[in-house]
Amino acid sequence: MQKGNIGVTTNDIFPIIKKFLYSDHEIFLRELVSNAVDATQKLKTLSSVGEYKGELGDLKVEVKTDAKAGTLTISDRGIGMTQEEIDKYINRIAFSGAEEFLEKYKNDANAIIGHFGLGFYSAFMVSKKVEIITKSYKDGSKAVKWSCDGSPEYTFDEIDKADRGTDIVLYIDDENKDFLEEGKVKGLLTKYCKFLPVPIVFGKEKEWKDGKEVETDKDNVINNTQPAWTRKPAELKEEDYKSFYKELYPYGDDPLFYIHLNVDYPFNLTGILYFPKIKNNFEIQKNKIQLYCNQVFVTDSVEGIVPEFLTLLHGVIDSPDIPLNVSRSYLQSDSNVKKISNHITKKVADRLQEIFNSQRAELENKWDDLKIFIEYGMLTDEKFSERAEKFVLLKNIDGKFYTLDEYKTLIGENHKDKDGNLVYLYTTNAEEQHQYIQAAKDKGYDVLLMDGQLDVHFISKLEQKSEGKARFTRVDADVIDKLIQKGDNKSVTLTTEQQDALTSVFSSQLPSDGKMNFIVTYENMDANSQPVFITQNEFMRRMKEMSATQGGGMNFYGEMPDSFNLVVNTAHPLIEKILKEEESECGDKVAPFALDITSWEKKRADLKGDKKESDLAEAVKDEIKDLDNKISEAKKQQKSIFEGFAKESKEVGQLVDLALLSNNLLKGEALSRFIKRSMSLL
Repeated sequence: MQKGNIGVTTNDIFPIIKKFLYSDHEIFLRELVSNAVDATQKLKTLSSVGEYKGELGDLKVEVKTDAKAGTLTISDRGIGMTQEEIDKYINRIAFSGAEEFLEKYKNDANAIIGHFGLGFYSAFMVSKKVEIITKSYKDGSKAVKWSCDGSPEYTFDEIDKADRGTDIVLYIDDENKDFLEEGKVKGLLTKYCKFLPVPIVFGKEKEWKDGKEVETDKDNVINNTQPAWTRKPAELKEEDYKSFYKELYPYGDDPLFYIHLNVDYPFNLTGILYFPKIKNNFEIQKNKIQLYCNQVFVTDSVEGIVPEFLTLLHGVIDSPDIPLNVSRSYLQSDSNVKKISNHITKKVADRLQEIFNSQRAELENKWDDLKIFIEYGMLTDEKFSERAEKFVLLKNIDGKFYTLDEYKTLIGENHKDKDGNLVYLYTTNAEEQHQYIQAAKDKGYDVLLMDGQLDVHFISKLEQKSEGKARFTRVDADVIDKLIQKGDNKSVTLTTEQQDALTSVFSSQLPSDGKMNFIVTYENMDANSQPVFITQNEFMRRMKEMSATQGGGMNFYGEMPDSFNLVVNTAHPLIEKILKEEESECGDKVAPFALDITSWEKKRADLKGDKKESDLAEAVKDEIKDLDNKISEAKKQQKSIFEGFAKESKEVGQLVDLALLSNNLLKGEALSRFIKRSMSLL
C-alpha cells in the first residue's frame, strides 16, 4: 500500500465541496457519468486511428446501487488510468487562495467545478469515502485502487482487475442516502444522461408477469445514443422529427414546425427547435428548450443564452462552445453565446420566411397557434421584427390572411381619413362586437380580427412604426362616421338645456357600481341608425388591456374603472319622442328652478366681476358661496325631476338596457328587470 497527500495548499477543499456545492449536489452523477463516457469515447478514437488494436467489446457505462453496502458505482470499459495518471489528474489539484476562492464562488457551484476542474471531486458532496478501481488500456498496465475518505490523505493499492476501464465507488454518507434509491438515481440519469453517446445502463428492464413486476435479463438502457439532432437533416424524415418531439415531450401536442440547426463555423452548434402549439398562458410554456454540451444536459433555463422570445420554443440546443459548468452571468456575457443567440434568431426568421414562401397555405392554417410566438418576437427583438415584417400575417373577420403590405394595399384610400391617415379597423371579439362590425362592413370597410393575447401590444408597435401615419381603432370605439372621419359630421341641433335634461334622464338608468364610468354624448346620425348605443374610448381601453399583461407603470390605468360613452342619436324618432315627453312632463316642474339658477348665476357673475378669488372681500366670498349652494340645490331638484320621469318611462330604461345588453354589460338583477319589462311590453 502507498499513502500520500493530495496536492493542495489548504485542507479546506473538502469542506468547500461539501458546503458550497450542496445546493447543486445532484450534479455529481452527471460529472462522473460524463467522465466515464469521455473515457469510452477516447478509447473509440484510439481504436479508429490504430493506437489501440484490442477488441472494443461492449462499450457501455453501468451505474449500480447497493443499499446494503451503501455504495453507488459508476463503471466503464474505457481507457482506464495508470497509477501515474491518477497521480497527475486526481492527486494534483491546482487549488490555492482558499479564502478568496470561498468569497468569489460561494454562491455558484457550477463555477467551482468548471473553473477548477473538480468534476471528479463533486463525488465528495455525497460521499464519506470514494474509491477509484482502474486499469489502463495500455499493454502491461497493472490495476490500481485509489481510496480517499474526504481528507487530503489517500491510499494506493495494486489489485487484480481482469478488464480495462474504471469503477468509481461512492460510499454515500448519511445525509444523502436518497442517492441509493432506485427512483432517485433513475430520475437523475434520465435528466442529465438521456442523450449521451454511449449506452448508460441502470439495472435490468422490467416486465409484468403473473400480476407483478419482475426483472428480465435485458439491460435497462437509460439513453438514446443517437438523438435526432446529432444526425444530418438529409437522413431524417418528417416522422423522425415528430417522433423525437414525443421523446422530449411525451404528453405534448404535435409541434407546428421545426428548425434543424447544424453549424460548424464560426462555432459549433447543433439542435432541433420546435414551434409548439401555444394560444394562451405562454408564460408557463417557457423553459422547454434543453441546453446540452456534447450531449450532456446542462440546463433547461436558457434565458440569456437565447433571446427572450425564443424561450417560447421547445427542443434541444447542443454546443461544445458553451462550457458545461459555468455561471449564468458568464453565459450571458460570453461572446460565443451571443453569436449563437444571434445565429438562432436568424435561423428562426429564415425558416419562417421559407415556410411562408413555399407553404403559405399551411402557415395560414396554423397561424392562430403560431402568431403569439411571432408577435412576441417582434415586440422583444428588433432584428427579428425587421425580418418578420415580410411574413407576419393579419387575419380579417372573413378568415382571409394578408401580409402588412398586402393589407395596406387592400384597404388603400378607402380607409384613409380626411387628414390622409390610414385607419385599421379591428375587433377583439367578432360575436360580441357584431353590430359594430356590420356597421363598418355596410360602409365598405374591412375589419381585422385581433383576438390574440399580445395583439394590443402588437398593434401599438405597428402604430409607432408608422410614425403617426396609421392608427388602429376597434370598431366599437366611436360612431361609424367618426371611426374613419371623412369630413365634418352633422351638428347636433339640441339646445344646451335639452342636452342637460336628456343627460340627467339617461344617466339615471345607467349602472353606478364604481366599476364602470359612463358619459352621455350626442350625435346627429341617420334616423335609421340605432337610437342609443355604447362606445368605448380606444386609448383608455387599450391602456387598461396593456396594463393587464404589462403591469409596472401601467398599473395606474388598470386600477381605473372601465370608461364608456352612451351615444344618443338625436335624429332618431324614439329620442325625439322621449324629448317631447320629457319637456311635456317636466317643463313646468323644472322651469322655476331654471329661472332661479339663471338669476343666481347672473348675480354671481356680477359679484365676482373680473377679480381673482383672492382679491374678493370676505363678505362677497360668503355671498358667492351662498349662491353656489343655492344653484347646486336647484340643480339637484331638477335632476330629481328628470330621474323621476326616467323611472316611469319604459322607453328610456329599455333603450339603455338594450345598449348595455348588446355589449354584454347587463347582468344580475338589472338583467332580470330588463327581461320582466320586456315581457310586459309584448
